[in-house]
Parts: sequence; structure tokens; C-alpha cells
Amino acid sequence: MEKSKQKKQPAPLSRAEALAYRPVRNPEVRDEIMDTGEVMIIYPVRVRPWFVRVAQRFGWDSDEPMIKKLQLDELGAATWKLMDGKRSVKQIVREFASLYQLQSKEAEVSVTAFIRELGKRGIIGLQ
Repeated sequence: MEKSKQKKQPAPLSRAEALAYRPVRNPEVRDEIMDTGEVMIIYPVRVRPWFVRVAQRFGWDSDEPMIKKLQLDELGAATWKLMDGKRSVKQIVREFASLYQLQSKEAEVSVTAFIRELGKRGIIGLQ
């Protein structure tokens, strides 16, 4: 019997490597700053083919991209504003901790979870 070839998973990043990445905004994403200082992120959604077929039955034009909105609170908006493509995750964590007088570990947990969520949605990438 032949062993089936399995894809090798890339080695997980070290903490230092992960913090050295720079979050970069997806160019298809736009944001609006609201009167309250909160930020509304408007981003396109990748639609699975089966969903397109169902949506077309209800009159959705598949040429029109599906758009989602994500309203950020004060902390999310502050983090979003720090993501300029120049700062590393570590620099963002440091500035966030300073801005909100948090312990560095507490800021790191919050900021990295937020960045991970934005990445899952395709709102940002990491360089």
C-alpha cells in the first residue's frame, strides 16, 4: 500500500515573528468615520457559487458585489487608525497600550484577536 501524500503544514510562527508583521488594509475596503468617532468599515464579501444561485432566485444581480458593514467601537476604531501599513503589530500593541494605559500583555491579546478577526474577514492582510 502506498502512503497518501499529505500536505505539510507550515511551521507555526513564533510570537516575535507574528508581532513583526505589518497589517495592511485591503484596497477594496473603505471606511467612514462617524460623528461619534466610531468607524464603519465597508467591505466586499466573497460569495460561494451555491449561494449565488440561491440569491439569483430571489432577484439578486450576481454582477453586483455583496457588501458588509462592520461598526467598530472606540477601541476597534483606535486600532484601525493605527493600521497604516507602516506599523508592525508590535508597534500597534505598544501604542494601543500607551493610549489606553493597559499592560502590554493585555493590549497584545486584544489587538492580536482584533487583527485575526479582520484577517478572517479579508479586511486586512499581513506583510
